[in-house]
Amino acid sequence: MTYSDQNTTGGQPGCGAVLRQAREAAGLSIEQVATQLRMTVRAVANLESDDWSSLGAPVFVRGQLRSYARLLDVNLEPLLEQSGQTATVAPSTLVSHSHTPTYRRFAEHWGRRAIYVAITAAIVVPVWLGTRTHLNGGNLALESLDVPVSTTQQAAAPAQGEVRQRIPVVASMATLPAATQPALSLNFTGESWFRAVGPDGHLVEEGVLSAGQQRSYATGEVGQIVLGNVDAVEVKRAGANVDLAPFSRANVARFTLSSDGSLAPVAN
Repeated sequence: MTYSDQNTTGGQPGCGAVLRQAREAAGLSIEQVATQLRMTVRAVANLESDDWSSLGAPVFVRGQLRSYARLLDVNLEPLLEQSGQTATVAPSTLVSHSHTPTYRRFAEHWGRRAIYVAITAAIVVPVWLGTRTHLNGGNLALESLDVPVSTTQQAAAPAQGEVRQRIPVVASMATLPAATQPALSLNFTGESWFRAVGPDGHLVEEGVLSAGQQRSYATGEVGQIVLGNVDAVEVKRAGANVDLAPFSRANVARFTLSSDGSLAPVAN
């Protein structure tokens, strides 16, 4: 059964017919609508003919219909409710192809702590050793400046003992490593379909996520991201919010993540 079978209820016009009538009343062509929505002419034609089988997952179709309706100032929610298009889609089971074992995460966590301790020790130990007076032969003898020193004592002083000089010790304060931020993090505030592809083209994750779920990736872990219903996804790169408008088309965002952490739209 195709999507168009679910979009007709009795003799009432479907979503596509309503959109087509509104477009014609507004005096717009399919090409003009496609340009404004940043969609292909074929996709707009399929929406108007209720042929949704080639448009992707239901969550994509809902987003495209709503974007088209907002452009023409048309309310499609009653028709979507009757056709079942607003029904909650059960999240699909996600299959991770890059699962990190628990022991590996544990080792990485304590490995970072060990590096921090080693750097701290490399700074503190030389300072502690350099300031220990007993390593320099004991406390230096102090003489009062009020006692006059005779000429004989001045001549014998160099022969009786070596003049000790205090050598200042300068500690170099190395910059401690800052807490690492993931190269890319996704925070889902609503239902959204997404796909993560590795730099070599292999599938990392794919499925429908609901509000409250999150995903984060390190540099080099993913190469391309596809997000449906972009209004329900917050994207951060190295902890900073990312504006998805340059990467979005018909409520779907597609972008690549380079090895230096920069984002770029997917070329058509």
